[in-house]
Amino acid sequence: MSAAGLSRPDARERAGSPDANGARYLELMKRVLTNVIYEDVTHRLDHANAGGNPRFDAERRRNGLDWPSVAHTMIGRKRLDNLHECLERVVADDVPGDLAETGVWRGGSCIFMRAFLAAHGITGRQVWVADSFEGMPDTDGSANELDRELALHRMNEVLGIPLEVVRDNFRRYGLLDEQVRFLPGWFADTLPDAPVSELAVLRLDGDLYESTMDALVHLYPRLSRGGFVIVDDYALPPCRAAVREFRRVNGIHEPVEWIDYMGVYWRREC
Repeated sequence: MSAAGLSRPDARERAGSPDANGARYLELMKRVLTNVIYEDVTHRLDHANAGGNPRFDAERRRNGLDWPSVAHTMIGRKRLDNLHECLERVVADDVPGDLAETGVWRGGSCIFMRAFLAAHGITGRQVWVADSFEGMPDTDGSANELDRELALHRMNEVLGIPLEVVRDNFRRYGLLDEQVRFLPGWFADTLPDAPVSELAVLRLDGDLYESTMDALVHLYPRLSRGGFVIVDDYALPPCRAAVREFRRVNGIHEPVEWIDYMGVYWRREC
């Protein structure tokens, strides 16, 4: 058939919409990232939240309510599915921009973002991986009372994952390449001048008021119309207070949709 006889591919076809094998690959990625394959126990610092029972609990893992000892993400299956749905929507609607997460722990959500790009054959978008890679900042002297009360820096034995470990986690999946960009450091220092021009998906997982506000102030203006904001820790009072204040001050009225017990998201309309 001549070139003139070929139909012009739509944006989704040009992006390389995954076939059945691609879909199975992404499903397997979710199972491996949450480690429902080998069913690791919870971290010892999470045993109290697990009722003193460290054994794998499929329902808690699905809802992202435990701190896995081995899995590469703690957001659970529901929030991973939400991330997947948002990625599918921005590709289907041809929303321009990169993908970013602020607060990455072992890197699981960002690894899934890169896997999604690979499955779709998308080479024109970057995955931005922003984290202190030292854990949470010391909030004992914080100006925000809610951050002081939460005092998550006391859990940095679990939360502080070095950059080298996160990079190696990408490498283990064969997904460490030029489409993955790291932004190491505290958000107040790295995000204002981050070389990110445009975003299609912005996922916030900073837990604290200050971390959440820093991410919104510096990255939300770069989110394309039709792009998604995902807030992993909206159920935590400091994070929720920051989101509500930012939306109020900036006149953001798009409805906030719950994902599960912890997380929410909304789509930018204007």
